[in-house]
Amino acid sequence: MGADDYLVKPFHLSELAARINAIIRRKIHSGNNIVSFNEISVDTIAKQVAVKNEPVELTRKEYELLLYFISNQRRVISKNALVAHLWSHEMGIGENVDFIYTHIKNLRKNYRKKGCGDYIKSLYGMGYDKLTDQ
Repeated sequence: MGADDYLVKPFHLSELAARINAIIRRKIHSGNNIVSFNEISVDTIAKQVAVKNEPVELTRKEYELLLYFISNQRRVISKNALVAHLWSHEMGIGENVDFIYTHIKNLRKNYRKKGCGDYIKSLYGMGYDKLTDQ
């Protein structure tokens, strides 16, 4: 019927999270724990980011943004899609979502400090950003 995993009740939330992460790795990242884009590498288990093998300190939301961009590279991603994916449970209907600009600015600043190229490109009037090779 299409299922590739199941949990028997009762289960711990940590077990559920581990299985969801495993499914995401299999579906999006071909089963790899290390996801790379040019000189950026993301360890999805340790939730750590490195640029040219140098660790980069990111907030949880910056990490999630970067992983979302890498997972959707070469696609136009609207500001609303970013907010819906990363903040949907925290947002009310009709709230201003301009705070996303600050998170992306901070993400760019943190990885550019390590000598990384700026791969997030703004597309005026089409969406917000996308991850592309320079």
